[in-house]
Amino acid sequence: MARWIVMNLPPWLLLAGLLVGIAGGTAVVQAFVRHRFPRLKQGEHNEVAQYVFPVVGLVYGFLIGFMVLVLWGQVNSADLTTRSEGAAAVQLARGLHAFGPAESARIRQSLLEYARAATAEWPRAAVGRTTPEAENALNRLYSTYEEIKPRNEIQRTVLTSSLTSLRELTGTRTQRLLAARTNTGPPASLWLVIFLNTGLVLGFSVVFGTEQARMHYGMVGAVSVLVAANLFLVTELAYPFLGELSSSPEPLHAVIQVLSSSPQ
Repeated sequence: MARWIVMNLPPWLLLAGLLVGIAGGTAVVQAFVRHRFPRLKQGEHNEVAQYVFPVVGLVYGFLIGFMVLVLWGQVNSADLTTRSEGAAAVQLARGLHAFGPAESARIRQSLLEYARAATAEWPRAAVGRTTPEAENALNRLYSTYEEIKPRNEIQRTVLTSSLTSLRELTGTRTQRLLAARTNTGPPASLWLVIFLNTGLVLGFSVVFGTEQARMHYGMVGAVSVLVAANLFLVTELAYPFLGELSSSPEPLHAVIQVLSSSPQ
């Protein structure tokens, strides 16, 4: 469900929805509690709450911090994989001039077709799916290099290096697709723990007694905004290839730029 939300909602709308939903829902519960249990306003239980609430807040902060640290590591790993794929393709582009004009033109065309197909494939690849166009373009790139017959030592050296880069490109592409397919976000049990801790933080802020309603609503509103922002951050980081904070196909765009700007 969370993955569908990240795929189909722009980040600003997701954040706004969380802010309105959590802050509004908590305000409704707070109004009901203050009306239904007027004695809570006297704050007789505040002395106990002052001991328990910091513990709840500490556990909540540790949990969210741990989640953000782990998920940010996944995003960095996904970004490194994509950059490695792009770097391998750029290496292929840099070495194509070592061959004859006809061979160089075929390599350029095949590599350009793959970069464009992989870029166009990105929305599907972000969830671990491929397109026939990208797979066929990669196969044609392999065929192009297999057909090259080196005529001197320089071409043999460059061809060996290019085949190594091509294998690296294929390997990192496979890693990227597998990571996108298997990284489906935190498991349901972990989401349950997050929601349980969130409920405890909001619950303690609601039942905290104070006679001044405006101050109480302001305090609970601030806690609600903090909780909504944390949930937004966890949701956005949960999927390394989806959302505003995810890896991007920019390294593949760089390949197209290198091929387009280099002399024919």
